[in-house]
Amino acid sequence: MALNVVIAGASGFLGSHLSDELRARDHTVVALVRRPAHSSHESTWDPYAGVYDRAVIERADMVVNLAGAPTVGNPHSKRWARELRESRVTTTRLLARAIAESERRPAYIAGNAIAWYGDHGEQVVTEETESTGDSMLTRVTREWQDAALPAADASARLAFLRTAPVMDRRGAPLKQLALLTRLGLGARLGDGRQRMAMVSLRDWVGATAFLVEHESASGPFNICCPETPTNAEFTQALARAVHRKAFLVAPRFAIELGAGSLAPEALGSLNLRPAALEDAGYRFRDRTVGEVVRTGLA
Repeated sequence: MALNVVIAGASGFLGSHLSDELRARDHTVVALVRRPAHSSHESTWDPYAGVYDRAVIERADMVVNLAGAPTVGNPHSKRWARELRESRVTTTRLLARAIAESERRPAYIAGNAIAWYGDHGEQVVTEETESTGDSMLTRVTREWQDAALPAADASARLAFLRTAPVMDRRGAPLKQLALLTRLGLGARLGDGRQRMAMVSLRDWVGATAFLVEHESASGPFNICCPETPTNAEFTQALARAVHRKAFLVAPRFAIELGAGSLAPEALGSLNLRPAALEDAGYRFRDRTVGEVVRTGLA
């Protein structure tokens, strides 16, 4: 059945690929834009002023929120941290309220990130695992998730995308890491034993489209490859893929100094599994670090 899908963040890297995939599946996509709309496939909104077209939400079968300021930025900047938080929480809360106040109660897919879990070492982490820790991104993801809850309280289907870093040569982090590795500057982070969850772009798009089309899937979904590598395993897989060696080590103290508030994500360990997605019936195309890297660089 063709669906009417409203997407916030449709012009971003992930949003544009998801929009293309949904249109290829014969769904209608309406992008929420913060400028005058240029066609019937766009609708103007201002999330900070609480402005949106109620009729657009009323016609929707599904609302997807991928809006948010870039994660890549100055981790020592309070302004960057504030914009990262506010852009996610504000847009998520407004769309949740819009859905709750609508008559049709369209389903809601709310973007989020695996930082929600915090550092869990070697423990296998599924959607049943609790959130621990107090890093900046972990605090943001908790607020981000809570902002979507009014939609569920109004009986709308609500799914959370707990997204791992998406590996693709056209975007961060793979674009930068591949360049460094080709220059002979590939390096593991600290001892490299920390688990480093990731996902290929085609599986992120495929999994998200799967959840859009699923009639009942709700709750959190880990969007990550089924076999989570260590940082050292990823570093060596990337080096092999670009035909280079990677002998360098970025010391822990240097990462803590340079990465600032993002250091816990670089040094923490998250042995993640996409249990809910696989239980719902999604089948990954890139299951291992080698497959994710090869697909990402293709």
